[in-house]
Amino acid sequence: MKVSNAILGAAIGALLAGSAMADTIKVGIIGPFSGPFALQGKNFQAGVEAYMALNGKSVKGHDIEVIYRDLPAANPAQSRALAQELVVKEKVQYLGGVYFTPDAMAITPLLKQANTPLVIFNAATSAIMTQSPLVVRTSFTTAQTTSPLGKIATERGVKKVISAVSDYGPGVDAEAAFKKAFEAAGGQVVEAIRMPLNTTDFSPIMQRVRDSGAEAVFAFLPSGPTTLGFVKAYNETGLKQAGIKFFAPGDLTQESDLPALGDGAVGLLTTFHYAVSHDSPENKKFVEAATKAVGGADQLSFPSVGAYDGMHVIYKMIEATDGKQDAQKAVDAVKGLAWTSPRGPVSIDAETRHITENIYLREVVKGPDGKTTNKEIQTFPNQKDPGLATQ
Repeated sequence: MKVSNAILGAAIGALLAGSAMADTIKVGIIGPFSGPFALQGKNFQAGVEAYMALNGKSVKGHDIEVIYRDLPAANPAQSRALAQELVVKEKVQYLGGVYFTPDAMAITPLLKQANTPLVIFNAATSAIMTQSPLVVRTSFTTAQTTSPLGKIATERGVKKVISAVSDYGPGVDAEAAFKKAFEAAGGQVVEAIRMPLNTTDFSPIMQRVRDSGAEAVFAFLPSGPTTLGFVKAYNETGLKQAGIKFFAPGDLTQESDLPALGDGAVGLLTTFHYAVSHDSPENKKFVEAATKAVGGADQLSFPSVGAYDGMHVIYKMIEATDGKQDAQKAVDAVKGLAWTSPRGPVSIDAETRHITENIYLREVVKGPDGKTTNKEIQTFPNQKDPGLATQ
């Protein structure tokens, strides 16, 4: 049901008048907890539960209650309706989660009147941050994870690349970021393919890659069934055997897909902000807690760390406001916040409210136990979002 801005404003006003400080702080999390992307929502929940298991379920005497809402696939109208329901009916003081960019864009116009911050656990288009001063992001952007690949490709002797990306915000961002970095390093993008989000048959795409004369393919698709299908098609159509190299951000070799990809994934190079195999005491503790929450190590993937760090930011917001509902004060309190995440050192950029983090070059390797993992082989430290630099 659509709720008008006037009704929303009246409801928020009544709520704030009735309770300046709550004994229980409610946090609303929107994500895909069913449908084809359910594993990503499951990882949101695993990250949230891991953080609360390791850091407690209260802040300064305020109990924290998390309320989940299911958004199975990108649906901006439903996303907005769920956010309104959480704010008006459930009286949440904080919103978090959001897997797809169009859904985040639909929520941002509500935040000021609702006096509610939004902490993004995944949605990865740079422009989201320009839509409201009450948005903070603890995930990544495709421009941020992609940019190092241009130099990496040329260092490996590649001069001509064909790009293939999903035709929506993050895909367009990834295409632009790779092209800019690759051309700056002396390479040429010979063709740019944009695929509808609902593409499931990638054989025609692989034929275009073969016919292009490119030495490598750069790809971006939203992690889930589509990335698994794309990488399988790359292997099954013989492109890997033909020596056509593969470059992508880490969505395409997420850990939960590696068992299904098998030996075909070995040797694939990706850049990303997090690998489950990251070697640090903080990550070992996180993986242990998140694995319990998600139901097995083979289910754990990158959205979990965005959710884990998102809860860290929300806890700091609650601490700064002492339970009062003051969205701007909450957001201002985390500008410049720095901490050691399971992924490594991170901070919230004071100007953009986007996370600054290390980006890692990873290679899929097969261990003595026969299992494949993303092994970090190079670090690009303290990377901001180059996409926001051009906004």
